[in-house]
Amino acid sequence: MAVKYHNPPSVKLVGNYSHGAELAPGMRTLYLAGQVGVDSKGKLQSGIEKQCEQAWKNIAAILRSAAMDYSNIVKLTTFLTDPRFILPNRAVREKLLKPPYPASTLLIVNGLADPHMLVEIELVAAK
Repeated sequence: MAVKYHNPPSVKLVGNYSHGAELAPGMRTLYLAGQVGVDSKGKLQSGIEKQCEQAWKNIAAILRSAAMDYSNIVKLTTFLTDPRFILPNRAVREKLLKPPYPASTLLIVNGLADPHMLVEIELVAAK
């Protein structure tokens, strides 16, 4: 059995995500620390779209280092500093993630580690 996603019809989905993800016995699990829009030179990208794109590039690099890719993401948590960033964040995410979607949580927070950071994404991947 690979990852089994749980989306019972009695629990409404309100976006592109799954309610639950069940790992098969023996799968490798990778926990990613929160990724932000900082590039390999330490430069924070400007604006929500560029920060989201950079965070996902960072995620891709970490997944590749574990011989994984976006399809291996089973749990995703996104932190945004402003509800106006939901749609731009979703637009970047939808270009990269395909069904079956990971279990996901989106939080609006007062701030991140640096006041100029607008998004942080942490996740769990399995293979």
